[in-house]
Amino acid sequence: MGDGDGGMAGRGFTVKKSWDNPVEHAMPAETRVPAQMKIGAVPVRPATVLAPMAGVTDTVFRRFIRHSSLFSAAGEPGTSGVDAEITNFQSGCGLLMTEFTSADGLSRMRESKRKRYLTFYEDEHPIAAQIFGSNPETLAEAARIVQDTGFDTVDLNLGCPAKRVVGCNGGSGLLRDLPKIQEIFRTVRAAVTIPFTVKFRLGWNDSQIVCVELARMAEGEGLNAVALHARTREQGYTGQARWEWIAAVKQAVTVPVIGNGDIRTPEDAAAMVAKTGCDAVMIGRAAPSNPWIFRQIAQYTATGSYERATTHDRYRMIRGYFQMLLDETEAEGSGLAGREVAGKMKQFASWFTHGVPGGAKLRAAIYQEKKGAAVLAQVDAFFARQLEGGVSLDEEDAAASVYDGFDPALACGD
Repeated sequence: MGDGDGGMAGRGFTVKKSWDNPVEHAMPAETRVPAQMKIGAVPVRPATVLAPMAGVTDTVFRRFIRHSSLFSAAGEPGTSGVDAEITNFQSGCGLLMTEFTSADGLSRMRESKRKRYLTFYEDEHPIAAQIFGSNPETLAEAARIVQDTGFDTVDLNLGCPAKRVVGCNGGSGLLRDLPKIQEIFRTVRAAVTIPFTVKFRLGWNDSQIVCVELARMAEGEGLNAVALHARTREQGYTGQARWEWIAAVKQAVTVPVIGNGDIRTPEDAAAMVAKTGCDAVMIGRAAPSNPWIFRQIAQYTATGSYERATTHDRYRMIRGYFQMLLDETEAEGSGLAGREVAGKMKQFASWFTHGVPGGAKLRAAIYQEKKGAAVLAQVDAFFARQLEGGVSLDEEDAAASVYDGFDPALACGD
């Protein structure tokens, strides 16, 4: 889990189902998202990052995003086709991140059980594991486990606003204790040789903005990059992300700065780079609703324009992801139990069917099924009819939010 996108529920935070009055950005005339950056010795090409999101960024979704992000850029070596071996030269998503994982849990659980939280495949590189906690030694031990498992980087969560995390002085709760953060930085940095990064918020509230000081501290303690979600903990996921603070952090440090908050489109991503000078952009809640966003950003970076997904593209996307979920249950060492597959499909149905004519009917059909194979059959039958033509966008779909029905607790990232 990461630094969650949510509204308030029971004084905690859960998924927020829309942006508050989103700003529409024009495509900057010259500025593009950088083609690459480096976190330590790890190249991130292009400079785009999938945010850590609880209940979302498991290995199936991460690989799905990597595959959905395949693109080709005419005239560039190694990018002549999308059927070649998957590398970051073909993928528009430069860095994948896991759901955030409890350092206490990692240090206590058996190695076999860790697979559920730390499973990844070779085509996910480069990949970062995000951990949270408040005990420096425990976090250091968790970072060693991450390194030994083969992750490219380890990231510390200082952004999650959820009450149950903050109550344990984890996530954004630590923003009120900079000396403790410095001790954590120093202890974890000494424990691992892989790049070490941190994701954080502006501060606890508007009277305690600490992001610039925290970024300088991270650089001073040897961290390799910082990511800022430009909202306070008190703000949660309401209002606008304040990109001016990303610019302030960028001016304050020399390590790479990753900007996060309110990126919904390639135009938004380019505008963030233009306005803040950040080295990379991180995308959270836009990714499940538009898995092509990384490819679109890469296309715009390479060509100055990008393709919109068609209904047929969306069918292939929904079917591809659902089939990956089914396949994962059969994979040796998979952390996904068969009984979870249908629930996962239902969780993602409202994201994936947004904008599909008649999508409300498909969601209703999916929600009635109890087995993953039956859900997949409903998808096939629906799109077989839909692609024949004659299905119109009904009023229910036209009025529906992209986030209707999707509410995993503590989903993180923006």
